[in-house]
Amino acid sequence: MDKAFALSLVLIFLISATSHSQASFGVLHNNETSKTWCIAKPSSEESVLVANINYACSQVDCRILQKGCPCFIPNNLINHASIAMNLYYHSKGSNHWNCYFGNSGLLVVTDPSYGSCIYE
Repeated sequence: MDKAFALSLVLIFLISATSHSQASFGVLHNNETSKTWCIAKPSSEESVLVANINYACSQVDCRILQKGCPCFIPNNLINHASIAMNLYYHSKGSNHWNCYFGNSGLLVVTDPSYGSCIYE
């Protein structure tokens, strides 16, 4: 095989490999953003959690938090605020700034879903 032909094959391979996969040559690149969820910081004041619930639920449908719905229990502020904040975060495009909530939001990579309460 002559050098020009071999070089052509290598170039075709490199172009093909980089256009079809960014995981070429042993380096893994995740093309999709990792799934994240927005929850309330455990250190947040109760008044802040109430304000976050009120704000988020004025922007998104929070019926999932109503009594008898999957995310009502445990019936406490940190749980309800986390669910409301996450609903808001995802409805606005899952941008990190949509989980700020006056520095009371926390982005996590571990799914906080429990029982039949599924965090979207």
